[in-house]
Amino acid sequence: MNLNFPFSFITVCLLACCSFTAVSQDLTQFSNKTSWITSDIAQDQSNSWIAFRKMVELDETPVKAILNISVDSKYWLYINEELVVFEGGLKRGPNSRDTYYDQVDLTKYLKKGTNTLAVLLWYFGKNGFSHNSSGRAGLLFQLDMDKQAKVCSDASWKCTVVPAYLKAYHGSQPNYRLSESNVIYDARLELGNWTAVSYDDKAWRKPLVIGQAGCLPWNKLVKRPIPQWKDYGIMNFNMNFPFYATGDTIKIKLPYNMQFTPCLKVEAVSGKTIEMFTDNYFGGSANNVRASYTTKAGVQVYESLGWMNGHILMFVIPKSVKVLSLGYRETGYNTTFAGSFNCNDPFYNRLWEKSSRTLYLNMRDSYMDCPDRERAQWWGDEVAELTQSFYALDPDANLLAKKGIDELMGWQRSDGTLFSPMPAGNFDLELPIQMLTSVGYYGFWTYCFYSGDLNTIKAVYPGVKAYLNVWKIGDNGLVISRKGGWNWGDWGSNIDIDLMSNAWYYLACKGYLEMSKTLNQPEEVKWAENQMTVIEKNFNAYFWTGEAYRSPGYTGKTDDRSNALVVLAALAAPAKYPLLKNVFLTQEHASPYMEKYVLEALFKMGYAETALARLKKRYTSMVNSRLTTLWEGWKIGANGFGGGSYNHAWSGGGLILMSQYVAGIAPASLAFDTIKIAPQMGGLTSCSATVSSVAGLISVKNTFISKKEFNQLIESPSPLKIYFPFEVNRIKKITVNNKRLPETLMLKFRKKGWLELNKGTYNLSAFIN
Repeated sequence: MNLNFPFSFITVCLLACCSFTAVSQDLTQFSNKTSWITSDIAQDQSNSWIAFRKMVELDETPVKAILNISVDSKYWLYINEELVVFEGGLKRGPNSRDTYYDQVDLTKYLKKGTNTLAVLLWYFGKNGFSHNSSGRAGLLFQLDMDKQAKVCSDASWKCTVVPAYLKAYHGSQPNYRLSESNVIYDARLELGNWTAVSYDDKAWRKPLVIGQAGCLPWNKLVKRPIPQWKDYGIMNFNMNFPFYATGDTIKIKLPYNMQFTPCLKVEAVSGKTIEMFTDNYFGGSANNVRASYTTKAGVQVYESLGWMNGHILMFVIPKSVKVLSLGYRETGYNTTFAGSFNCNDPFYNRLWEKSSRTLYLNMRDSYMDCPDRERAQWWGDEVAELTQSFYALDPDANLLAKKGIDELMGWQRSDGTLFSPMPAGNFDLELPIQMLTSVGYYGFWTYCFYSGDLNTIKAVYPGVKAYLNVWKIGDNGLVISRKGGWNWGDWGSNIDIDLMSNAWYYLACKGYLEMSKTLNQPEEVKWAENQMTVIEKNFNAYFWTGEAYRSPGYTGKTDDRSNALVVLAALAAPAKYPLLKNVFLTQEHASPYMEKYVLEALFKMGYAETALARLKKRYTSMVNSRLTTLWEGWKIGANGFGGGSYNHAWSGGGLILMSQYVAGIAPASLAFDTIKIAPQMGGLTSCSATVSSVAGLISVKNTFISKKEFNQLIESPSPLKIYFPFEVNRIKKITVNNKRLPETLMLKFRKKGWLELNKGTYNLSAFIN
């Protein structure tokens, strides 16, 4: 693959610095007969639900039937009464103008003869921290079949506003960060079985035709880059059904904190209102989403389609209503928990498990900071989440990180600045330090190095340089801090922002350097090296006090997080490590978000036992909590950072550290083409881990047989570089699959410091004097 850019390409991109998206925008596959349609009633009213129907006669069963469909904002698709897509569509948008579309294979759902196509559309009609409203409800539908005419959205469809979904709610509304509204349903007003072939839709109206694909306000269309949600099916609670409600709140514990929609089956008279919400309704100290259902007469089944999350589902059911069943449908990002970690200390196992559960809970349309208060793609959080995904999930999770990268750069402004969360319609403040974190070593470069996705990095590469150029180096050879829209470095106090800015900028240049090398851009390699060299020459003289790193004008306590970043940037010489270790033993200011970097610095310096001890000290309350997910801060609720949500995936850095450093699994080259195994087990005697990498499944089991013998069981799809947790000069013997390593290879090992092996399955032992 030729990865060289013509000079003119880079120059034009950097000078223009216009926003872009790395995914294709394709309108050519849409016929000029396919139109955006909407209802002529309530098309611009928030929290509108609109039903669309069309009857289609097919001469034969199609061999292939592919649907391209786009909406603002979400849809449920039914074919011949069968639910085919549960909550399709992605929040807008790939950039500040355009809209996503889904591609769905409908082949197995269509039949010869009459077919009913039915779409339920939910129009949010509100901006949020994760959605940029177009200002108009709309449906674009094109079904392509072999030997059959296209089925296109046009004036021949029927539509109606669904009267049972009420726009108003008598209680509190979701906070302004959420584009979703409460789902309020009155069964007395429902349409009946409107997805059925036999349904009479004569009273429905013709849709309003807006224009062809590409028209305002939806503009260009970008194909959905992530899978449709995984639907785990409806699960009924194990309770003593049936029973008559007393009017009290019914609290039912869920298996774990999850994304779900509540379900019920009741027998009631008309007009009884049932409320549904979770223990997360006030999660993060803000109103989130809830639902209500007003009964019709008789036996009835209902599922509230707006997802919520929590550990406990609560129903407030009026007295005398006969409850026949209560349940939920879990949905979530379509990936598997393919990674694992286990060691001889249950504390770290529980932390890893809670981290992976919190991670998954914060994946849907994008990586999220939390699934309740904001549902927003804050990129500082995403840096932590995408790396956790490489260790905890299968490679399908990588697509969500790619989508996030495309969106961050798709929303880049003409002056080169970036901001998150996005997509957003009511937030546009740049957090300069978060943006450096995102585009640099721990963000874009980590994604590239673990996934091997060069095409995405090639596409965003000019925009990364444009953002780095926004930052300036002063006359003292150090980075000038930028306020941006919100100069946020972390929650909490004692944040040395100038020191932090310099360390993050250096790491951003390091990430850009690695991208430039990989993309074979020698001039950009020189630029990055020069920026880093200038900082290196001046950094220690300016920031080092003799005991720690501090900005000269900074008056707070020594900042553990900023000192950690200095270590990770390799700006601190090893001779300073004992003094920096003391910083991390005495200063505890980092939030769970930045704590990961403090702990990683300890591992980098070789203090694994200290790192594990601090990890346990800091996370004890979270790990011992009854909750299945990790918290935003060290406390919950009003006492916690930012409102104190208790399902924040930025707190999952321990998962990365245990898999990458304790078990020792990391890529040694792009896309795990070679694999490094370098366990740092501290005081642990055994640990094992699996990683589902893009190269294949990696499995490692590390065991100290005794103080003088260490054993590894390894399965690897790629060549290996093995580092043993002993000083090299103390290792007297190595066995590979029960055969002693020849002296010639022992000499090579002692010279390099690591053992090289081909891919395969190994039983290794190292013995010391």
